[in-house]
Amino acid sequence: MTADTAPPLLTEFFAALCLLCGSLALIDLRRGIIPDALNLAVGGLGLARTVVASGAVAGVEAAAEAMIVGLIFWLFRRLYFTVRKVQGLGLGDVKFLAAATLWVGLTGIPILILIAALLALIAVGGAQMAGQNLTRRTSLPFGPFLALGLLSAVVAQQWLGLI
Repeated sequence: MTADTAPPLLTEFFAALCLLCGSLALIDLRRGIIPDALNLAVGGLGLARTVVASGAVAGVEAAAEAMIVGLIFWLFRRLYFTVRKVQGLGLGDVKFLAAATLWVGLTGIPILILIAALLALIAVGGAQMAGQNLTRRTSLPFGPFLALGLLSAVVAQQWLGLI
């Protein structure tokens, strides 16, 4: 399904997601947080899109997958803190990944994470090449990269006909 053949309502859902992701990225860059209201909006919109596109049963399945992903990344966050004594992943990032699952499902999360990680590495490399002194303790808002990863994963899934 291409953008030309996608049902108009699904295209409108994606347009709204773009606005939410843009807002989320700007807030995380400026304040270092992802507001719960934005995570809730991303998740609610993703759930609504799933129900409209695939029905109520698919919505329940998507919600269960989102809870699983949220739990996995929350456990990963706790483990990292226990081992390193530093927060490596913000709770807003964990909530965003759970909300993003409502858009891309379990199969889309790995590509979302891959894209986000690669973009973050490129940004860090660019900052270091520009002369910024970044260390292992430098805090980097990951939300903008997750947002771009989500948008890219949604587009990739639609382009490949997976949604």
